[in-house]
Amino acid sequence: AGKTVVVAGYGWCGKGIAMRAKGMGANVIVTEVDPFKALEATMENFRVMPMDEAARYGDIFVTATGCKDVIVERHFQVMKHNVLLCNSGHFDCEVDVARLGQLAEERFPRRAGIEGFRLPDGRVLNVLAEGRLVNLAAGNGHPAEIMDMSFAVQALSLEWMARHARMLEKKVYNVPEEIDDQIGRVKLAAMGLSIDTLTQEQKDYLAGWEA
Repeated sequence: AGKTVVVAGYGWCGKGIAMRAKGMGANVIVTEVDPFKALEATMENFRVMPMDEAARYGDIFVTATGCKDVIVERHFQVMKHNVLLCNSGHFDCEVDVARLGQLAEERFPRRAGIEGFRLPDGRVLNVLAEGRLVNLAAGNGHPAEIMDMSFAVQALSLEWMARHARMLEKKVYNVPEEIDDQIGRVKLAAMGLSIDTLTQEQKDYLAGWEA
């Protein structure tokens, strides 16, 4: 409560982190590269700015982008003393821990799962879980209610790739919509929930241009 939490990335993970931080009384700043996600964060009452600006204000930084070099040397140089840095999105390259280690005059354990990096000017930046996925490396990970859907996406996507292998190029593909739809429907059924179904007339209306 009362701390400034900087959340890098406003995808599904970032939204959850920002929401929970706000619920615990934090002042939340969101950084983004997608203009629509940035607008969404703004409309949900979060401050939005580049990391170059947010680096000066944050007490706690959480990356959730799935990319690399989100928090780098130029950000370390302007951060407050004793900030907390962690990653909940990808590998240990979202926060450039390797470069921070090169800049530091001293590295020392603060407590289990937290390492302090003392910079030449005396400031200490604290890294949680070595910059690895903090909820897995320093916590108990995801609940089964989330992982069943995650594993279902992976399994069904592998099956889809095997069936279409001869037609696929060597590139990154989005998960087909029918797989997401199938998983959503199975999960709802497993939870004892049901949803409405469009009538053919409604489908025609949504697909048409005449009122």
